[in-house]
Amino acid sequence: MLLTVATMQAGNYSKYYQNLPTPVKQVEDVVISQQEVSLTDFGGVGDGVTLCTEAFRKGIAQLAGKGGGRLFVPEGVWLTGPIELKSGIELHLDKNAVIYFSPDKRLYIEPNGTSKKAYPCIWATKCRNIAITGQGIIDGNGQQWRPVKRSKMSDVEWKLYTDMGGQVTEKGDLWYPWQLNSGYPDIADSPVKQEGMRNDLVRFEQCENILFEGVTFQNSPRFHVHPCYCRNIIIDGITVRCPWNVQNGDGIDLSDCHQALIVNATVNVGDDGLCMKSGSQKKGWDVWGCQDILIQDNTVYHAHGGFVLGSETTGGVRDMVVRHNRFLGTDVGLRFKSGLGRGGKTERMYISDIMMADIKDEAIIFQCDYVNRHAGDDGKDPVITDEMRRLAPDFQDIHISRVVCRGAYTGIKASGIKGLDCVHDIDISDCSIIYNKVGKDIDEPTAKLTLVNVKLTENKLR
Repeated sequence: MLLTVATMQAGNYSKYYQNLPTPVKQVEDVVISQQEVSLTDFGGVGDGVTLCTEAFRKGIAQLAGKGGGRLFVPEGVWLTGPIELKSGIELHLDKNAVIYFSPDKRLYIEPNGTSKKAYPCIWATKCRNIAITGQGIIDGNGQQWRPVKRSKMSDVEWKLYTDMGGQVTEKGDLWYPWQLNSGYPDIADSPVKQEGMRNDLVRFEQCENILFEGVTFQNSPRFHVHPCYCRNIIIDGITVRCPWNVQNGDGIDLSDCHQALIVNATVNVGDDGLCMKSGSQKKGWDVWGCQDILIQDNTVYHAHGGFVLGSETTGGVRDMVVRHNRFLGTDVGLRFKSGLGRGGKTERMYISDIMMADIKDEAIIFQCDYVNRHAGDDGKDPVITDEMRRLAPDFQDIHISRVVCRGAYTGIKASGIKGLDCVHDIDISDCSIIYNKVGKDIDEPTAKLTLVNVKLTENKLR
């Protein structure tokens, strides 16, 4: 049944673009057609048992065929396989609605079994005007996919995982969700290969005009909210959460995106919190690098980093403002990480008014020797090639001011790569950092930072 609803737009976000230290292109409206259908109209049953994959598909197909509209997910627990959004579709969740993704991994791969990656739980490709809104919860059921490290588990937690079945490595240091007691079959011929197939909770590629608003995204198999090569993205008031020890459990990642706004989000995850990435250029894709991004009024609790740049920065990062955010209990506050073969140039990046407390490691760090390692990695350093040295990090034109941090092991840490100009033309000003062990750890031959009115105070009363 089609119902008339008010046309959904992004709203007036111009207030966030006042008094910017560098020009940032403002986001534009995301418009959805004035019609609505309910998931129950297509046979969906919110009893947590009935598989609703087909109901989602039919509802989205009917709306797409009529120019788009809102698919309403009412109160209930809606078990489903992957959901593909189409242009003009808004997925809107009632406050008491839970979309829960099935533990049957076969639903996330192509029928011929040749997939190298599983489909994301929610995905879209080359779409315009798409939205996920409301006050409900989207749960990725990620424990069915993720390996876990014994070193990050209490005895009680470890037993909960091993009671699921699975496989523990010979050294006893890692558990894989392989041959689980649930009886659902595996989709690869080894636990390591299956681990490499795990998916994001939400992944949009080459899309334009995207809105995430109000919804809670939790317990992803991998990254939670992950637009890639997209343009005009609004993320407003969402919550992203998973256990603190989740492998690769990034919160909000923008990979090679232009014209984005992230505001009023709450993040509490197992890996990076608010993360900007820029990888290799895709032939025929017109968006590359991160550009025109504003990040404001967000709160990050646990994460490897509150705000993170990298590790991939190949396409460059430019025209970005990060201001008025709170990081409480993250491993690192402001984390700039990259490495040979993954590096690119930063330009016109302004970070200010960041409030932090109880930071485990560094309040601010610039790291140029980062190596991306999967679970169970042998720990060996990669062989450095000439091409990798050509793609060296180039952290520069970064301006950090008015950071207040109460408690970090190290205040400011920075190191580049000998013989390369990887960290330079960076100024940090008007900051107050209370550190527990080390105030400043800067390798001056390889990292050129200018500090003005930066107060580093040792915490002697901790």
